[in-house]
Amino acid sequence: MSAIIDTFIAPPCHDEIEILYQDDHLALINKPSGLLSLSGKNPLNLDSVHYRLVKIFPGCTLVHRLDFGTSGLMVIARNKAVNAALCQQFSQRTVTKTYSALLCGHLDDNHGVIDAAIAKDPARFPLMSICAIHGKPARSGYRVVERMYHEREDGTLLPLTRVELIPETGRTHQLRIHCQTLGHPILGCDLYGGLLLPGTGGTPRLMLHASGLDFVHPVSGEWIKTRSISPF
Repeated sequence: MSAIIDTFIAPPCHDEIEILYQDDHLALINKPSGLLSLSGKNPLNLDSVHYRLVKIFPGCTLVHRLDFGTSGLMVIARNKAVNAALCQQFSQRTVTKTYSALLCGHLDDNHGVIDAAIAKDPARFPLMSICAIHGKPARSGYRVVERMYHEREDGTLLPLTRVELIPETGRTHQLRIHCQTLGHPILGCDLYGGLLLPGTGGTPRLMLHASGLDFVHPVSGEWIKTRSISPF
């Protein structure tokens, strides 16, 4: 079987990482869109959240990741013990993650749950696929915040829906492929149809933002509830 080659080269990201909170054990940050979470194997993809933060917090590790195009909240562990404790919370699904997104078109239902297993698709790397047989269980809740129209330069109107997304699991590309499954891909999503509708081609970024992150501080035992207002 031939090795999968990642040919993606990330353009330079000039936006800064915003540090929202820090103590001796962890840090909470706001990741900009267009920045890798971890440095890639290609030396041209050296810049990343981790690459930048180890200069500020030596020995820090990423507990979870956000896609390149996704902005928003991430928690960073400053030592191995805290990393292990936080990873356990993520694996046991006691961490609540909330996302804001703009979806193409108008959703019919005001809320719902998408329950569709996700599998790797080696033939179409880096895409994932919905697959009930080989996929891992994946569930995402959604709630409509607003239905709107965006006026394009030619005067025509592009229907969009602002939603709150709550993933119950944490599969790769879960929210992006689940929204595509609804028939309403995330605006600006280059992998799952968010740039295919007329009027979406000039979208500057993936319209997905990690807006909420709730977990228990592994040392103090206190609930940490962090919010970040969507930039779009």
